[in-house]
Formats: sequence, structure tokens, C-alpha cells
Amino acid sequence: MNTPIVDFVKNYIDENVSRFHMPGHKGKDVLGFEKYDITEIDGADVLSHAEGIILESEENATKIFDTAHTFYVTEGSTRAISSMLALVKNNDKKTVILATRNVHKAFVNACALLDYDVRFIVPNKFLHISKCEISCDDIKNGIIENKPDAVYVTSPDYLGNVLDIKGISKVCKKYGVPLLVDNAHGSYLKFLGMHPMDLGADVCSDSAHKTLPVLTGGAYLHISKDAPKRFVKNARDKIALFSSTSPSYLVLQSLDMCNKYLNDGYKEKLESCIQKIESVKNFLCEKGFFIEKGETLKIVINANKSGYFGYELKDILRKEKIEVEFYDDTFLVLMITPENSDLDFERLKNAFSNISVKEEVIQNTPVLKIPSMKISVKDAVFAEYETVDIKDSVGRICASNVISCPPAIPLVIPGEEITKETVSLLKHYKIEKINVVKNN
Repeated sequence: MNTPIVDFVKNYIDENVSRFHMPGHKGKDVLGFEKYDITEIDGADVLSHAEGIILESEENATKIFDTAHTFYVTEGSTRAISSMLALVKNNDKKTVILATRNVHKAFVNACALLDYDVRFIVPNKFLHISKCEISCDDIKNGIIENKPDAVYVTSPDYLGNVLDIKGISKVCKKYGVPLLVDNAHGSYLKFLGMHPMDLGADVCSDSAHKTLPVLTGGAYLHISKDAPKRFVKNARDKIALFSSTSPSYLVLQSLDMCNKYLNDGYKEKLESCIQKIESVKNFLCEKGFFIEKGETLKIVINANKSGYFGYELKDILRKEKIEVEFYDDTFLVLMITPENSDLDFERLKNAFSNISVKEEVIQNTPVLKIPSMKISVKDAVFAEYETVDIKDSVGRICASNVISCPPAIPLVIPGEEITKETVSLLKHYKIEKINVVKNN
């Protein structure tokens, strides 16, 4: 029997590629225990009702992030998102969640399972599916209009845009609405004083593995000291509700060891890394490349403004042994952590030294217009469906998330009616078929 996954990883390692993508450890021997994999043997504690070594380790993380409690999750922010949504369930009526439209599909799936009523906030101009620049006034107006049980935002988003969490938090507190933040890309922000827990969020999910030296799947669910007391009391049960009963002890050990890593000079490593990133950004700007403003550990290049499509730059970099985090027609995204070596930065500069900026590529990118929600997310997800060509989908109801991962942000949400504008957007992203609710 062959081992295709093992063989692929081995070949990838042998190629000595510079990893400008997740996870944060970059394949380096930072943790020192990758080979150790156990299960819930006597003395190993149990994640679903931790009271021993897991609880002790979580308390270390709680001190680092200065929360009421930081819970470990071994199945990524996908599981943390589901759990924090479950915390705000309204038992007296259908729960209403007010969310920015650039949500990860994990949010949509969780709302389907929980049968939540989702109301979306969108900016006046929604130029890219990953980016949603929302103001405090947008949140205020959304709360007044929808009277939600919680507000849910994504910050930083996939293209590095960071919302005014402090301002949004003040609005939410004024109206007595919990603020939930998908901070999957921003665990490191704690060490820059910009973490959602520092800025007033009530609950926050972090994908530790995205930007810290943690094995894939390692995540945090943070509960603020100012959040309702029931959140801490109920959080572990909500995590267990959605999680495997066999959590990875490799992931748990990586979260545990990461506490030591973060406590022993990480801030200085981060500051040094940021200086290197700024050096690369300055170099690219001098070359004429357009760098999007935003998150500190990302370099987001607007390829079109540099005369390229994102996938063209990706192909050039791949030939230079550089693998990027994300690309599409418009953007190229590089994710960086202190685990990227000087060789990685040198390789990146050398690669771009040979790329000349050309005349701007003009694209007629369809602007996303949010279609109306015809049935609930739950009813759509669990309905009988059929697969049709997108040209035949106008007027039908979407039955499943439509997007690749990354960025895993649905172009159309289950329950929404498909419009001509939706079809134009699907065509732009080269999606040819879609699942729709079957007509009876």
C-alpha cells in the first residue's frame, strides 16, 4: 500500500522550500516533540473536562493572554468559532447573529447546526469577498435595526484588513450585545497590544497554528474578564459539543510548549521579524509594487496594480522555491512569522528583484451585492439539493457554501437567492456549478 500524503510531505521537505504560508512553525524543529503522540492515558487529563495538566497549561495561557480563561482547541478556529457561537444561544427565541459578510464557512456551518438567524452587515462597496471594511456606525445601525443576540466580526481578515475592535466594542457594550471576534490570523497581536481581548471583545477565537509555532489545528477560545460569567462556566461543554472525543495530544503539547516560547523573548523575536517585513515592503514599494495596508505579519500585494494577475506572481515565485499563502486574480498574500529564516527573506527579495512592474491590469471585477435570504441557513443546508450549471441557477436558493479554501469565505450563503449578480461573481471566480435547493 502506498502512502501518498507521507510521500508528498517528504518530497516537499526535500525541496527546501521557503514557507511563506501557514503553519507558524514553518517546518522548523521549534517545538521538539513532534514525534510524541499519546491518548488520554492515566495522568494525561481529559480536554473535555480538564482538571489536571491540561487545565494547568490552560491557566498558563490565560496569564499570557490576560483573559478570564483561555481554552485549548485541537481542531482549529473552526471548532472555536462553533463553540463561541453556541455560548450566545438565546433559549427564549431564535438566536439572531449580526455578522460581517466576509465570514469563514465555519461560521455558516455552525449557524446551520445551531439554527441561528444570520443578518449580514456589508460596506457600501464590497470590492473583494475577503475584505469587509465596517465602521462603528455600521455596527450601531445594524444593532438598532436587527436587535441581535451577538455581533460577530472577522479581524484581521484574509487580506490583512483590521477593524476598529475597540470602537466596535464600545458600541456593543452600549447596547448590551456581546462582541465575538474571529481573530484566526491574529494570535500574535497580543504582543503588540492589539489583540481583541485587549480591545474589548467578549469572546475571541484564535488559530494559534496560523501565526505561532503550534501544530496545525491548535487554537484558543478566549473569554474576556468582562464577559458574562456563564461564558466561562459553559465554554468547555460547548467546545466538547462540537469536538472529537480524541483530541490530538501532539496539538495539545504544541499549545503547552508555545506558552514557554511566548514567555521567553517572543516579543523581541516578533519585533525583529516585523523590521524584516518592513524592509521587504519598502523594497517592494521602491520596485513599484502596490502593498495593501493592514495586518503586520502579512505582505499583501495588489498584483493588478503592478501589472500582473495574482496567479502569475505565484507561478514566478514558485519557480524560486517560494510557496505563498493565497493568490487569486487580484491579490498575492504572503504570511510571515519569526520562524521564517533570513534565507527566506533573502530568497523573497531576490525573486522580486527579477520581476519588473508593468502597466496596471484593469479588471471588471463584479461588486458583491448581497442577495436576499429566502430560507434559513439550517433549512437550506439540510434540504434535498441538486447540482446545476450556474447559468441555470438564477432565482434558485443556494444549498451549500460556494468557495475554495483558502480563503473559505462563501460567495453565496446557503438560504440566499441566486441572482444575476451572483452568477457574474461565480463566473469571475471560475465556479461553474452550484448546489441549489431541490424544487418539489
